[in-house]
Amino acid sequence: MTTVGQLLQIKGNTVWSIAPEATVYEALQLMEDKNLGAVMVLKEGKVAGIFSERDYARKVILKGKSSKTTLVGELMTTEVLYVRPNDTIENCMALMTTKRARHLPVLENGQLVGIISIGDVVREIISHHEFTIRELERYIRGGQPA
Repeated sequence: MTTVGQLLQIKGNTVWSIAPEATVYEALQLMEDKNLGAVMVLKEGKVAGIFSERDYARKVILKGKSSKTTLVGELMTTEVLYVRPNDTIENCMALMTTKRARHLPVLENGQLVGIISIGDVVREIISHHEFTIRELERYIRGGQPA
């Protein structure tokens, strides 16, 4: 099965980040500009947290805070789940499902090397299943192409 590292080779490993001292508004603007559901929060090059649409909805809107004056560091999720490049996509799906996470940063030797979303994982699993179905159909036909 596909590993996280293989998935990153396909989708790319660009990671958009913001500092904990940035305002929530700045984080939301970055997320809008780059079409992101979450942004990594880095302090001195290290993962300090993750800020997501869910954080915004639950910690800003519902609590009556202002996105222009509230800092990302006040609201970010600090207990960040992560995976490694050699983890399988199935393990990612299990972790995301169990912990109800939509984004997983990818760390290698303590360094952030990418991020994957639930959409990335689902697309890869579907692709793998479609390949398996095609191969089984080919086998049933005696190796003849479709």
